[in-house]
Amino acid sequence: MRTYKSFSDFFPFYLREHAKPGTRALHYAGTTLVVAIALAALVTGKWWLLIVMPVAGYAFAWASHAAIERNRPATFTYPGWSLAADFKMWWLWLTGRIDPALREAGVRPDGTVERPVGE
Repeated sequence: MRTYKSFSDFFPFYLREHAKPGTRALHYAGTTLVVAIALAALVTGKWWLLIVMPVAGYAFAWASHAAIERNRPATFTYPGWSLAADFKMWWLWLTGRIDPALREAGVRPDGTVERPVGE
């Protein structure tokens, strides 16, 4: 596996590791749930809700990697960048800008990947 020294180099790799639409859909569901839990904690003052945020997010993500993508989650190697990349991917999807980012990373609409040399 290649070592990434910057987030801008890591993010295309992250997208390629989430090439299949079903994987991304489960990530979007988990991230949306995490945001909803955070907002609920903020609005209600029930701060204990924050404890379930990682479980909610990672359950969807890790299940998608095991069942759909069949790869090892990048979280295990790059935990901070993976978390940031998940929110960036979610935001691009939410704002309708995910398709160009996927194309630029070499992810085809059918979920296959054009891997760059060295990966």
